[in-house]
Amino acid sequence: MPQDTPGHIVKSYEGELKRLREMIARMGGLAERQVADSAEALVRRDTDLAAEVVQRDVQLDAMEREVEQFCVRLLALRQPMAQDLRLIVACMKISQDLERIGDYARNGAKRAIVVSQQALTGSLNGFERMAELVQENLQGAIDALVGDDAAKADAVWRNDEPIDGIYNGIFRELLTFMMEDPRNITAATHLLFIAKNMERIGDHATNIAERVHYAVLGEMPGEERPKGDNSHSAVAGAR
Repeated sequence: MPQDTPGHIVKSYEGELKRLREMIARMGGLAERQVADSAEALVRRDTDLAAEVVQRDVQLDAMEREVEQFCVRLLALRQPMAQDLRLIVACMKISQDLERIGDYARNGAKRAIVVSQQALTGSLNGFERMAELVQENLQGAIDALVGDDAAKADAVWRNDEPIDGIYNGIFRELLTFMMEDPRNITAATHLLFIAKNMERIGDHATNIAERVHYAVLGEMPGEERPKGDNSHSAVAGAR
């Protein structure tokens, strides 16, 4: 059997790196859909859609395992160097971020089912806007990976603060509802956890952006990540 020529090996390797980016892009697309549908299920009080989000989470889990196995194979067989090595390691870590995003979306969907059975507590406009910003950041981070675009990654990295601001506004509003009427406590508590999960999803999107910046340039962003004031948070362990 004839051996591969060096040119064929290079072409094959490039194809594998392209496939890796495509795997992350597909996983990112599903994660975005999970976030969008989880928020929509909450706002529309759609328990069927919420149940779909919960069921689909296993797909993200499977995709993370697939990416990890593919990365390990590339590391073992190709022994990549420099930027290729950073890309492969970054993709492995990004798949973990996306899997966690899926977990937060699933948890939000579960809580949306409970909230749908309670009296509506205030406006959900903040949740809609927060979900939109999170999706924009997540999509931007994945696009930055696919395009080796450090500038786009940096834009995502700097855009987390508005999400924190909305979260803090939601926190204060729900706390007021709970203080005004104890009957609001159950629904408001679930909404607090949903908001915190959404804020955590935003954090994972900026994590992805940081990993892309490092994969492309070989260094972490040189400044402190912009963050809103989270001193009001009493649900830091939300999952």
